[in-house]
Amino acid sequence: MKPLLLTPPSWTWATLGEIADVVGGVTKDAKKQSDPALPLVPYLRVANVQRGHLNVTSVAQIRVPQATAERLRLQHGDVLLNEGGDRDKLGRGWVWENQIPNCIHQNHVFRARILEGILHPKLLAWFANECAQSWFETNGTQTTNLASISLSKIKQLPVPVPPLAEQAQLVSALERHFSWLDIADGAIDSGARKLKLLIKKILIEAVPIPSPQHWRTATVNEVGAVDLGRQRHPNWHEGPNMRPYLRVANVFEDRIDISDLMEMDFPPEIFERFRLSEGDILLNEGQSPEYLGRPAMYRGIPEEVAFTNSLLRFRAGPEVDPEWALLVFRRHMHAGRFMQETRITTNIAHLSASRFKGVEFPIPPLEEQRQIVARVTNTLIELGRLSTQINQAQAQSAVLRRALLSDAFAGDLVPQDPSEESVKVLLERICADRKASDARSPRHAARTSRTTTDARVKPIELMPSGSYTGTQETLFKQEELQQ
Repeated sequence: MKPLLLTPPSWTWATLGEIADVVGGVTKDAKKQSDPALPLVPYLRVANVQRGHLNVTSVAQIRVPQATAERLRLQHGDVLLNEGGDRDKLGRGWVWENQIPNCIHQNHVFRARILEGILHPKLLAWFANECAQSWFETNGTQTTNLASISLSKIKQLPVPVPPLAEQAQLVSALERHFSWLDIADGAIDSGARKLKLLIKKILIEAVPIPSPQHWRTATVNEVGAVDLGRQRHPNWHEGPNMRPYLRVANVFEDRIDISDLMEMDFPPEIFERFRLSEGDILLNEGQSPEYLGRPAMYRGIPEEVAFTNSLLRFRAGPEVDPEWALLVFRRHMHAGRFMQETRITTNIAHLSASRFKGVEFPIPPLEEQRQIVARVTNTLIELGRLSTQINQAQAQSAVLRRALLSDAFAGDLVPQDPSEESVKVLLERICADRKASDARSPRHAARTSRTTTDARVKPIELMPSGSYTGTQETLFKQEELQQ
């Protein structure tokens, strides 16, 4: 086992599997959900397990056998760590504090129950959230845009274990520092929410509905041309006429992100049909409901680019300034107007071209369009500066948190006392007890009757922090829960 960072000599390193009972959660069985005889219990999913906190405002329920509910029931002090999702979600988690009675966890969330108080749960969670992130990225696997880490692998996570007295000082010091940062973060987050609401209010009020009497109200189809992008096909991602194209992942509100462009084979006549011209407005055809119809204007970058059928294109007619059209569509998105025209399939909202064409489109005189756009643009530029400052403050807070944790696990946050007793003896006893318990289990007896190699287990060699020279063999292996 290789330590992940340099710690004081009095600290001990161990694997997560040595200091905690680590198990996976319940897998949802569709057949059992219709069985009223099974108890209905709350269970935590990846969305509930955030970095540094648990979000229990919306907790799902699941029907499971009583034995499963009892076996997986969370206890105060359990550390919950995400098994899968986006790569940056691996190992993300926090400590369970009995927020909900009789709660269990799903199979994409690991539960680590620390043995005999050898490590404070918050120290484990803080370490996994920040200091061990590079380890999770290295040891996770990636399939079909989802990352995951196995139960056997996460048990091998190297974890630093300070002396018990020092742990209490570390937790107290970190909580004191974090409490001040939490107050600052609360103020920053409140400012961000208020700014977001202010921008929404400005955009909605810029295009009043009902409109002033001297404005004309038409439909989207009457004031411009609407097209759906080209369908994608796996066979078209190689060919003699490769061209870049934009998709939902590239189109944000009033911004096109070209950092992740994909290419497709476009015969010349097909490319001309779907090639973007400067001033075209792209809107998300399919997305989560709050982002449906999210619009951005194509301003000529990148050159010679097309779009796919996850996007709608609006090309303004002569009586509409494209910038005014963009403002109208931003107004509709924030006012929830597009949601009135959607259909939802598998949690994805869709805005069809035919229904989009029928959405109302207010038209002031051209000169008034430009005046309103200029006024709103100037206001949003000023608010954008404020938004940048808020983002910088949030980033600085995150940097401070990481610095505090780095100092804590380097032994620089609280004074070191050479006389403090290492946890090495306690860890040795825990490992010996688990080895003895495993030897007494029927499952172990069955294994040893088939082969004698399992009995030849390497003893744990506990060494001071920083003295490991190789990979330590994990002693104990637990089966993943079979549901």
